[in-house]
Amino acid sequence: MKILSIQSAVAYGHVGNSAAVFPLQRMGVEVLPVYTVNFSNHTGYGAWRGPLIAPDDVRDVITGIEERGVFGEIDVILSGYQGGEGIGDVILDAVARVKAANPSAVYACDPVMGNAKSGCFVAPAIPVLLRERVVPAADIITPNQFELGFLTDTEPAELESTLASADIARAMGPRTVLVTSVERPDRPEGTIEMMAVNDDGAWIVQTPHIPMKANGSGDVTAALFSAHYRETGSAADALARTTSSVWDLLDLTHSSGERELKLVEAQEFYAQPRLQFEVTQVR
Repeated sequence: MKILSIQSAVAYGHVGNSAAVFPLQRMGVEVLPVYTVNFSNHTGYGAWRGPLIAPDDVRDVITGIEERGVFGEIDVILSGYQGGEGIGDVILDAVARVKAANPSAVYACDPVMGNAKSGCFVAPAIPVLLRERVVPAADIITPNQFELGFLTDTEPAELESTLASADIARAMGPRTVLVTSVERPDRPEGTIEMMAVNDDGAWIVQTPHIPMKANGSGDVTAALFSAHYRETGSAADALARTTSSVWDLLDLTHSSGERELKLVEAQEFYAQPRLQFEVTQVR
């Protein structure tokens, strides 16, 4: 499997491609990383150094890959945080060009906009770009519950309303929706869930909630789910494997007391997920 991953990169820590690439490689996936920024660290620290990469320069790198004749071999185009409309145009153009070379390729978009605690933290133009142009072009999207509501102008909360919101998102274009950080009001205390919805049904998995802010964990989740789903065609299997790997990564990180993901130390959890959590079909 080959994945073209168009995301940010940092030297210290693990977000964007610096979170997604290694777990995919440890699974045996060939990754072609294209960087949209090259920062010293993620912006959550409040201070960072390094350049935003101009959209034309990102496009040049992608064109160079195309000139090597590998677009026909790419199975998945993966994107995450989009810092500006210019990068969105580059990504959409890359998706169209890859799919022209390989019609079976899929576009997996993590529509990063914010979360329930912080609210929306992207520029005002980004949600509009995602809603009107990017999500309709995607085959898979991986929003958290807050982002799902933002995309669909709904308020997903309990199971039925989250399913309804996912269906609205699917009607926009993508056939598969992975909803991360599902926090139903009636769930057992100290738990959190993820839900996958596609044409075949809907599945949910519940895990203990690990009380930490983990920058980059969403990037790992989107990457692993997209790869597993592309490989097996089973949303339930992809959900089980992704949940297992990401929970073990977060548990290891939390136990270490460190802020940055213990991405390398957790490598066996990507290669051999323990499948310790039950996936339940809910539709």
